[in-house]
Amino acid sequence: MRGSATDPTSRPDRHLRRAAAPLATAALLLPLLGAAPAQSAGDSSAGRLQHAFATAATEYHVPQSVLLAVSYLQSRWDWHGGAPSVTGGYGPMHLTDARTAIATTEHYAEGTEDARGDGIRPAVRPAVKAPAESALPARLKTLPRAAQLTGLSAERLRTDPAANVTGGAALLAATQKQLGEPLSEDPADWYGAVARFSGAEDTATAAAYANDVYDVLRTGEERTTDDGQLVALAAQPRLTADTAQLIHAGLRTLPTDGVECPKSVSCEAVWAPYSQFGNNNYGNHDLGDRPASQSIKYIVIHDTEGVWDGVLNLIQDPTYVSWNYTIRSTDGLIAQHVKAKDVAWHAGNWYINAKSVGIEHEGFLANPDAWYTEAMYRSSARLVKYLSRTYGIPLDRQHILGHDNVPGPTTSTIPGMHTDPGPYWDWRHYFQLLGHPFKRTAGKRSGLVTILPDYATNQPAYTGCTASGQPCPAHGSSEVRLYADHDVTAPLIKDIGRGKDPTIDVNDLSSRASTGQQYAVADRWGDWTAIWYLGQMAWFQNPRTAPTAVAAKGLVVTPKEGLASVPVYGRAYPEKEAYPTGVPAQSVVPLPYTIPAGQRYVVGDEVPGEYYYSVTFTADSHRVVVGKDLYYEIQYGHRVAFVRAADVTLEGSADTP
Repeated sequence: MRGSATDPTSRPDRHLRRAAAPLATAALLLPLLGAAPAQSAGDSSAGRLQHAFATAATEYHVPQSVLLAVSYLQSRWDWHGGAPSVTGGYGPMHLTDARTAIATTEHYAEGTEDARGDGIRPAVRPAVKAPAESALPARLKTLPRAAQLTGLSAERLRTDPAANVTGGAALLAATQKQLGEPLSEDPADWYGAVARFSGAEDTATAAAYANDVYDVLRTGEERTTDDGQLVALAAQPRLTADTAQLIHAGLRTLPTDGVECPKSVSCEAVWAPYSQFGNNNYGNHDLGDRPASQSIKYIVIHDTEGVWDGVLNLIQDPTYVSWNYTIRSTDGLIAQHVKAKDVAWHAGNWYINAKSVGIEHEGFLANPDAWYTEAMYRSSARLVKYLSRTYGIPLDRQHILGHDNVPGPTTSTIPGMHTDPGPYWDWRHYFQLLGHPFKRTAGKRSGLVTILPDYATNQPAYTGCTASGQPCPAHGSSEVRLYADHDVTAPLIKDIGRGKDPTIDVNDLSSRASTGQQYAVADRWGDWTAIWYLGQMAWFQNPRTAPTAVAAKGLVVTPKEGLASVPVYGRAYPEKEAYPTGVPAQSVVPLPYTIPAGQRYVVGDEVPGEYYYSVTFTADSHRVVVGKDLYYEIQYGHRVAFVRAADVTLEGSADTP
């Protein structure tokens, strides 16, 4: 994620080879063998964090490799400028103090978006309250416990990386003692303590977390952190673990009850209720028969804006909305709520809902520097890979969507569409974990680009994280800013669908392109590249020395010859003639956008017009209507959109001058 392909610090996930890194290996083995730390306090700033791990390991008699591996799974050794994670976790060890990170609402209750996204039924408008701090579980309050164990202040544990590592070591050592295990120098003897460090209350989640930590120990890791420090963990490929320690950890067994999850993750069943209430109302999802009746084309990535326990209470309310899965931040536990065959109400667009699986990630964006744990990223990636294999969903940004990439189905819905998971979700790292990293796929003069900034160093300015108009602290981002000309003083690109002038507010998507998204090149000027975006030429900085995009190849659409422009749609619904008796025809109404002649947009898929009629509690009247009209899904702006195949010409990408 850092730098260019030739920069040795640009490979954060590069495994150490014993033959290639003998000095790093030797340095790390010394503390493991009980010798003095490999680095002295006088070492340069680039070695401070490595030294902190060695010092804390020695002080609390925790193997340095274990401390490093646990920290990697929590934060990938990043400091995040001292800002808390989405669950109030601080520093390299992700010590939690959720008092400062409790959200006041849940994101489905915000704005005007109707999560179901089907105008044929009234919108769901729930009232949501965040749980009291007293209800927060122990896993969200590890920082105060570390303060008690170390005698260090909570403030220092939050703001001093070395102190934070010390707190993590103290917690691991205390847990090892509670389990009746010795403070051994052998990493194999710490499996139980590592599992309990996750904060998980069940055996499966604790084991999945510990297995990930021991996988990191076996493979080794090396990366340069977000504050420029090189940290290394030597591989121990023959390392085993005393997994039997978990038997005596006093953890519960998860209710699995037919969950649809890969074996490599921990997954519990917390089913959303399907029940009738009021005057022919029901919720909180629709029964279906996917993929037999209709294909599953998309996976939509959300964040919850609520704490885990509160969110799980909400999903069990039949008068509320729904999604298919929730993933916990601290340890990666997955809860399934709606079967894949059924249709959850989550994306604000009924066409997308009917053809997608929605995954919520525990998170609080009330804090401007929100970040997500490696444990959650890994668990999510495993789930997405499983769903991709099961339902044939391509692993690309045209099918793995953020909620912020879902189009408003009609003009009136555009301003209220949600913007999660936002600019701080690390799409580059996420797709590395999916096994489909973004990379150059064409020559330098290709007519297409894939947006690919360096997450840590790409820090566009945002406002509105804490209060309207107030600057957000500098933070790594997956997104690049778009201008009307090749000049940072030029106007921002305007989204006419929002009906407002563009801003740099963290929730304003008007002039932002995101990592992994692909666009057709419109022009180039020095260190600037122009793309076709929202019917306009949009410029972004793309310097040769620090590129924010790479050349790509693929298919594009352009208006058919003789047409001045073609309409753009927020859903791919069938033509009127396709609807059988008893199913009301849905309007095929374009959005306020067009593709002018000469512009090109990257194609993500070709799909037939399709509508899922489902407005009754019993499923006997449900119908899947498939038309003859074909549509292309395109990357139109920050969100995807659809155009009728009859209106456009399909072309391959070509070189630009």
